[in-house]
Amino acid sequence: MSGTPPPPRAVVVGCSAGGLAALQQLLGGLARPLPAPMVVVCHSGSEDMRLFCELLAARSGLPVGEAEERCVPQPGHVYVAPSGYHLLFERDRRFALSVDPRVAFSRPSVDVLFESAAEAWHDRLLAVLLTGANADGAQGCRRIRAAGGRVIVEDPRTAQAPAMPAATLELAGADHCLPLADIPALLESLCP
Repeated sequence: MSGTPPPPRAVVVGCSAGGLAALQQLLGGLARPLPAPMVVVCHSGSEDMRLFCELLAARSGLPVGEAEERCVPQPGHVYVAPSGYHLLFERDRRFALSVDPRVAFSRPSVDVLFESAAEAWHDRLLAVLLTGANADGAQGCRRIRAAGGRVIVEDPRTAQAPAMPAATLELAGADHCLPLADIPALLESLCP
């Protein structure tokens, strides 16, 4: 038996300040759709995420839409947390939406998505933590790594807002820490 981790069956992404531009670069840099669903929480400040999804789809050519309650995420698709709701994975790996209190001043919260995803996917989960101005996502990344999943963190030195990746590195560490421009190729190599 080799020490190679199994390929991920889900990819979760968290970001905040500077997130739209970072996500456009991330998705636009993929040469092909991933063989796993990608689920995104971004503190966009927008009440309506339709335009946000349209901007990501236009840049990437991937199917991008808001996550819906009880939906089963499909490989090659990108799902964005709706405004004003926490997005979670149930144990059966379907989406759930919650209006529970804000976490790290945010709803949706990166931590809420990441922690529920760790429970649902264990070592078949890959997380990407990008630019942001708070510490949301750090606890979730720690939980993902404890469950056997892997974490990629954008290098804080190249992030538009370094607080979120820096807090994650301090609390949870990372399996990979690299500039945003290099993350799409790494995602493709980890998701064969």
